[in-house]
Amino acid sequence: MKASTPTAFGEALRARRRDLRLTQDTLAGVVGVNRRVVSELERGKGTVRLEIALELAQALGLDVDLRPRS
Repeated sequence: MKASTPTAFGEALRARRRDLRLTQDTLAGVVGVNRRVVSELERGKGTVRLEIALELAQALGLDVDLRPRS
């Protein structure tokens, strides 16, 4: 999935979390953040620190692939 906006990134995280049958609370606990942080990121709120966004993606088994546009 291409995630070129905070909303698309959040939707991808939410979809993967649900595929894995994890709650926001469980995912937040794995990364060591508050559930609210997971909720805000999934809703596309752009104020979540990049470090946390990347840790959440990693915890869900997702790669963030940066490459030049075709």
